[in-house]
Amino acid sequence: MKQIITYILLLITSFSFAQDLEKEQKKITKKADNFVYEANELVSNDKFISAEMEYRKALSTKPTSVAGTYNLGHSYYKKGNYEEALYRNQQTIKNATNKEEKHKAFHNIGNILMQNKKCKEAVEAFKNALRNNPNDDETRYNLGLAKECAKNEQPPQEEDNKDDKDKNKDQNEDNQDQKDKKEEGQDKEDQKDKGDQDKKEGEDENDEDGKPKDDKQDKGEGDQEKEEQQKPQQQPGQLSPQQIKNLLEAMNNQEQKVQEKMNAEKAKGVKVQTDKDW
Repeated sequence: MKQIITYILLLITSFSFAQDLEKEQKKITKKADNFVYEANELVSNDKFISAEMEYRKALSTKPTSVAGTYNLGHSYYKKGNYEEALYRNQQTIKNATNKEEKHKAFHNIGNILMQNKKCKEAVEAFKNALRNNPNDDETRYNLGLAKECAKNEQPPQEEDNKDDKDKNKDQNEDNQDQKDKKEEGQDKEDQKDKGDQDKKEGEDENDEDGKPKDDKQDKGEGDQEKEEQQKPQQQPGQLSPQQIKNLLEAMNNQEQKVQEKMNAEKAKGVKVQTDKDW
């Protein structure tokens, strides 16, 4: 009996707690809806900054507020802030509780993508909108426009440019490799020619017997003339070095003859006149 009573009390407590939680949720939802209502009034009066603040208050009160994210995204779309509008509609799809809410969010996402010239992605967004509400003629009409736009949509130029850059880079690297190989071969050829030239010059410096050649043989006429000009020139009235040498040799020879004569007279005992004749 006690167990039954305890079980009943637990049920009553749980039920009461659930009722309190539901009341609290309703209270939070009503408060968030009031912020959204105030924000909608401000948007209608073109007071976007104040309206944005009220929408954010609603989302701060209830982060899963579909009305808050959807209306805030719609106001961003009207102001041309497509990036923020896209983010808020994606939040709406995440928090949506029924197909109609998802339909409206996908429809808006399709319009945003069309503004960003992303036609193929817009086609998928409109298709998702029709899956949640096949009876919306406006969504179907926008889907037709997106398909026509997608047919004329060019592939991303960035990828083409990247391929061209990579191709040019590879070509430049190949050209540089060929240039380096050519320069390397030219350096080896120059070193070989230089070695042959040094060897030839070394052979030219020796005669047929392998002996060094006389430097005089290598001198040209210009070098000989230059050497002659560098020799000291004989001045008028002066003896040349060769003449001086001959004169000294003659004097030595005469002195030697006189000395030999004196030695001969001395050997005979004859008195030699040492004074000059007057």
